[in-house]
Order: sequence, then C-alpha cells, then structure tokens
Amino acid sequence: MRDLKIPEQRHPEKAHRPDNAQPKKPSWIRVKAPGGKGYAETHKIMRENNLVTVCEEAGCPNVGECWSQGHATMMIMGEICTRGCTFCNIATGRPDTLDAFEPGRVAHAVQKLGLNHVVITSVDRDDLEDGGAEHFAQTIRAVRHRSPDTTIEILTPDFLKCAPEVLETVVEAKPDVFNHNLETVPGLYLEVRPGARYFHSLRLLQRVKELDPSIFTKSGIMVGLGEQAPQVKQVMDDMRAADVDFLTIGQYLQPTPKHHAVDRFVTPEEFKSYEKAAYGKGFLMVSATPLTRSSYHAGDDFAQLRAARNAKLGLA
Repeated sequence: MRDLKIPEQRHPEKAHRPDNAQPKKPSWIRVKAPGGKGYAETHKIMRENNLVTVCEEAGCPNVGECWSQGHATMMIMGEICTRGCTFCNIATGRPDTLDAFEPGRVAHAVQKLGLNHVVITSVDRDDLEDGGAEHFAQTIRAVRHRSPDTTIEILTPDFLKCAPEVLETVVEAKPDVFNHNLETVPGLYLEVRPGARYFHSLRLLQRVKELDPSIFTKSGIMVGLGEQAPQVKQVMDDMRAADVDFLTIGQYLQPTPKHHAVDRFVTPEEFKSYEKAAYGKGFLMVSATPLTRSSYHAGDDFAQLRAARNAKLGLA
C-alpha cells in the first residue's frame, strides 16, 4: 500500500527532480497555525463523513482561518490525481474506483456545517470516460436536495480527454459558479501544467457561458512562477474574451523542494495593480492578494459577484 505521507510515494513523478531551494516567506504571507474550537469541529465533520478536502491535500495556507469559520472545500473522486503538475501537492498516481455514496456524504457535511455557500472541487480523473462529470452532477444534485438554499461553486478539471458533451452533464446540474483555473500564463504550461492545454481550458470556460449564461464563470492564476506582468494582463484579456466573470490571482507557494521553484514573491502593491487592471478590463469580481486561493472567502465573494451582475443589469 502507498503511504501518501511519504513524499516519494505521494509524488513518484517528482522523485527524480533536483531539489529547488525554498526561499523564506516574506512577512505579508505568514499565517497563524490552525487551531481552535471551530477548526476542530470542521475537522471532526470531515473525518466522520470520510471526506477529502483540498484545504489539507494542497496544503492551503488559509486552512486555519477558513476551518475555524466552518468553511471547507470538498475534494471529490478520491485523493489521487492522474496528472503531475509541477506546482501541485495533490498525490499523483492511479486513483481508486469512484465511491457511489460520496455525493450523499458531501451533502450531509454541507448540511451539518450549515454552509450558505459550498465549494466542491476534485482531482483530475483521466482514467474515467467522462472525467467524472456525472459524479460532479450527482454531488450538485445531492447538495441541492439536502440544502436547497446553499449556493454551489464547483472547481472542475479540464475534461481534456473526454467527449465535448460531458461538459453539458455538469452544466445541466446548474451550479451557481463554474470555476476552472488556468493556473499560469501559456508560456509556462509545458513546465508547470504539462498535462493541460491553455486554449482548451479557455474554451471550456467559454462553452459554459454558451450553454448557460446564467452560471457565473471563474478562473484563477498563480504568480511568482516566472511570468511577467504583460503576460498576466494578456491572460486577463483572454479570460474576458471567454466571458469569465471572476478572476483570482494568488502567490505561488512551493510545497516541497521537488516542486516548481518560487521565482519571486510578488508584493502586495503589485497585486493591487493587477486588481485595478482586471477591473478595468471588465471583470465583475477580482480577488488579487498574496493569500488569494480559488475558494478563499468564496461565500462573501459570491454575494459581491451577484450584486455586481445585478448592478450591471440595472437590477440593484
């Protein structure tokens, strides 16, 4: 049996890579260690329902803050990914078979936590014919049944090796927000996201809007991987051309010495500049800070996103 706590077994595809130095983090991205009553209660509910969270698997720096408030991002379809992105701390390998009872357990946890807004993500499942699209749809429907007033945000894989129709399966389940991250600028894809295709991911987001314009679309990138500011602004233009509503930009943090090196720590002032530029390009919502992650403050951001659309349509 693999022990996913051992780095060589968690990331066999990275074991041969030379170590990259991990620079000291600047003061603006240091966070408190997780703990407290709220954190413990969220942890207990996740364990009781045998659920995986991206908060833990990806080593998110915001886990203490979010879990203390009862917010956790569910990660469905197992904890082993079929991709080996050089930035990511999710385990890589051959995943287990899908758990048919998982959608119900996610729905139970959402109800138990009393969430007004839930984020559901997954590993990549290139081993499945539909990439896990039907499993996503079942999970959305299960949450809707148990918690009809909860808004649902999904963060999906790219469904690169699937028939185009599988996206319709997910969209027809009517999530409130469809998120798919571009992760980085196109020039770094071979190095950072070798199993993915930049323009395929862009087109995926565009097709969601074509299939159901009422669904909010969202995408994010990391900075500090070696990109330049003009490249980031080109990604913004590409996203707007695909009618993406919500942009997130956060600092890349290196999980282990075997992962992609941190090129530099982007300053809060530069993040502010990116935010200003993105709003100028027409995004309804922008979150650009060193600690921004896809689901960080997602519930509050959704409320602002909906208000921004209403204002644009003159419904405010």
